[in-house]
Amino acid sequence: MSGKNNKNIKYKCSNCGAETLKWMGRCPQCGEWNTLEEKIEVSAPKNIRISGAETISKAPVSLSKINLSNHNRIKLGLSEVDRPLGGGVVPGSVILWGGEPGIGKSTLILQICNAMAKTGNTVLYCSGEESEEQIKLRAERLNINEDACYIYSGGDLEAIINEANEIKPNMLVIDSIQTMYISDNDSPMGSPAQIRDCTAALVRFAKANNITVMIIGHVTKEGNLAGPRILEHMVDVVLYLEGDRSYQFRVLRTVKNRFGSTADSGLFVMEGKGLIGIQDPSTYLLRDRAEMVPGSIVMACMEGLRPILIEIQALTTHSVLAIPRRISSGYDYNRLVILLAVLEKRGHVMFSSDDVYLNVAGGFKVRETAADLAVALALVSMKKEKPIPSGLMALGEIGLTGEILPVSHIGIRLKEGIKMNFKQFILPSRNKNEVLSLEKSGKIGHGLDIHFVEKITQALDFL
Repeated sequence: MSGKNNKNIKYKCSNCGAETLKWMGRCPQCGEWNTLEEKIEVSAPKNIRISGAETISKAPVSLSKINLSNHNRIKLGLSEVDRPLGGGVVPGSVILWGGEPGIGKSTLILQICNAMAKTGNTVLYCSGEESEEQIKLRAERLNINEDACYIYSGGDLEAIINEANEIKPNMLVIDSIQTMYISDNDSPMGSPAQIRDCTAALVRFAKANNITVMIIGHVTKEGNLAGPRILEHMVDVVLYLEGDRSYQFRVLRTVKNRFGSTADSGLFVMEGKGLIGIQDPSTYLLRDRAEMVPGSIVMACMEGLRPILIEIQALTTHSVLAIPRRISSGYDYNRLVILLAVLEKRGHVMFSSDDVYLNVAGGFKVRETAADLAVALALVSMKKEKPIPSGLMALGEIGLTGEILPVSHIGIRLKEGIKMNFKQFILPSRNKNEVLSLEKSGKIGHGLDIHFVEKITQALDFL
């Protein structure tokens, strides 16, 4: 036999790089039509080895005899980075950073390199996207100039690991994994096979040499890390930097952490000198709030284990369209549609002929249903053109039957509201015993004007 029968025949998508074993009219990965092209290749080695990245053969060790003296966390001194990492950087860990283009990933990583160098550790920053001069320009903007921070421009992973073996840094940064390649792998740079093999080599290198490796990854249009899903399972920590580029507010969320909790997150504001950690996010997000305006209300949202007060703004206008608009920014669109249906059916407030616009001020994204009651009150306030008292805060999830369901962490949410001078609260009836217990124990102040509601109609009566 000869020709194609002696080769591996695959079909590769020219749009996203996905590979299949048979031709299809539509790519199963990105959904584009007529992008699969035939590719004939010789099978690459199943296990690509890179000098310096081999895993050292070890014998089993008793759990009681394992020494943790070399795994003390390195505190960076950046509280909003140390918190989601679980208290600092663990030597030998592999950390994957994701985020949209231009959100500030490279800026934050360079600030981390500077903090790492100031602790007396050596850093090797490798970029396959930028030259040394481009990185230097960003470093000057951030006022970073550390001798212990080395810059390398190139995408050959074998050359990078050879340089790391010479310098012996405490931290290796890869910016980004999609620009790295292994010459022994026949797949093109950025393909799933290259990303998988490069990450596997970096993991072996980190574990064998007890060096922290930070990997920056691009994301797809859906917001997921580009490349095979197995990439997230290979690393120790996965962090996402999120936010709206038209706003300064940024959130660093932990998706996976083998060394700590995934409940903590970091909060930043993007300024000219980089990402600055926010110690009091409630004050920052409410700093420009207009009081006693119809359609505006405040609620306490949980970001990890921290409560944050956010302003929810609603606007309703008579629609001239056959199908009225429903536009939501920072709040789940489907949840908004459900709340409008509940308000019409259970609260007897009609929105079927109105355009409805909802916005969470400051670029913050609400991910929990505890904001339902605040959203509903803001919508009705705008519809009736009756302002909500500036010192009022509402919490509660709304069910399809119109009942107000309880919320979690009610104590710390109330404490945050009291700290920001909120005196009047609308809370679910099912949280009443917990709130009364907190008042009795002195964990929250006395004399608060708290209204417990069971149905959405009871909450609307306050308007």
